[in-house]
Amino acid sequence: MTDSIFYKTALEVGACLERGEVSAVELTQAVIDRTAAVDASVGAFNSINAEDALAQAQDSDKRRSSGQCLGPLDGIPVSLKDVIAVKNSPLTCSSKMLQHYVSPYDAHVTEKLKAAGAVLWGRLNMDEFAMGSSTENSCTAKTANPWNLECVPGGSSGGSAAAVAGGETVLALGSDTGGSIRQPASFCGIVGMKPTYGMVSRYGLAAFASSLDQIGPMTRSVGDAALLLQTIAGHDQRDSTSLQRPVPDYLKALREPEKKAWRIGIPQEYFAEGLDDEVKVAVKRAIEFYREQGCEITSVSLPNTELAVPVYYVIATAEASSNLARYDGVLYSHRSQAATNINEVYFKSRAEGFGPEVKRRVILGTYVLSSGYYDAYYLRAQKVRALIRNDFVAAFKQVDVLLTPTAPTPAFKSGEKTADPLAMYLSDIYTISVNLAGLPGISIPCGMSDSGLPIGLQLIGRPFGESDLLTLAQQFECAHDYAEQHPLLNL
Repeated sequence: MTDSIFYKTALEVGACLERGEVSAVELTQAVIDRTAAVDASVGAFNSINAEDALAQAQDSDKRRSSGQCLGPLDGIPVSLKDVIAVKNSPLTCSSKMLQHYVSPYDAHVTEKLKAAGAVLWGRLNMDEFAMGSSTENSCTAKTANPWNLECVPGGSSGGSAAAVAGGETVLALGSDTGGSIRQPASFCGIVGMKPTYGMVSRYGLAAFASSLDQIGPMTRSVGDAALLLQTIAGHDQRDSTSLQRPVPDYLKALREPEKKAWRIGIPQEYFAEGLDDEVKVAVKRAIEFYREQGCEITSVSLPNTELAVPVYYVIATAEASSNLARYDGVLYSHRSQAATNINEVYFKSRAEGFGPEVKRRVILGTYVLSSGYYDAYYLRAQKVRALIRNDFVAAFKQVDVLLTPTAPTPAFKSGEKTADPLAMYLSDIYTISVNLAGLPGISIPCGMSDSGLPIGLQLIGRPFGESDLLTLAQQFECAHDYAEQHPLLNL
């Protein structure tokens, strides 16, 4: 069992645990061994603690043997992006600014996972403070795409995507500010879901852009995404943006899907210039699949799509400038040893602690919030954000779900776009609007390029429409074998 367990889904290994075919300790040890074998090349993890993971697994086995299993996640390894707090574990955000920081508390999602009996396994690499689309902006190391080690895994949750794709964990959590779950999921051939804003508490998530950030699942199957989302969602009084809504039974929705003639909208702006031909072909095949299943396919327009990238980079950088002001070298962040007075502590600590991309965004954000420019940039961006949201409101009067490419290209080569920030920013052109509008979105594999790299499609739903997205995504997944395809990683 353990020889083939790396690429089984959480639902599959959960059934194996329940039948006694494998123990939580055996499962966790298999994941630890797999990571030891491949992570020197993949670079998915910032830190691991095998001894602690095995201790958690032993506790799970004891619960199961005494008939006190905590649920379907009990004993299953889950890895967290290194931006989510785990008590007494490193929380570095892949930044020199926090390279020695150990979290004194758990994030809300961490508490939820612990209550479900999950084995928390390792901290995953990312773009520094979640700013990037390739996981090349990390102070630790660059993460490679398991399908082709010369290519990027996407970002900023590239470590999460690579770990799941490479068999180094069963489940992972990422964070999504402008596509940082969905784009790497597309590049690495896995499932990645960004929930409706407020469905998952941000308490314990190191903030990038507070009105955009959202934690979500990164998994091998749609069913696993439903299971993980169901576990971490729910109201948290410590997060003022957390919604007081009951959490649906997403797994039940998949087992008993609603019988309806789905209306799927195809935004014409997402198939314009800049979309790779192989991606276009794969996504259009998916559209035809849904048409053959009886879905009504309708062309819709989101006329303000072209404004999403500039609006995002005004709002996100402004919020980042505010959120990162706390890293001043005084309390828990990096402090320059070259500083001789308090002003130098502030300036030199930030100059040494932040990487180039973080500095670029903080400077831009400070500029758009400065006196004389606030109305011209930040306020105007918020007004256009409302227009983008209204585009989706109008579209959802005609259709139930939108279908688009997740990313304009398959994974690109490492270093290919590092010298051109604008080209890098355009990697998220199809995902950013979803965050600006606070909507749920999911990326699932829908094809492979001629060079053997995964291609993803994105489904976008109404607020709180996660069940619809999961149902439609699983319909596609069950009719194709992409969830069963995995990188060889013959190292």
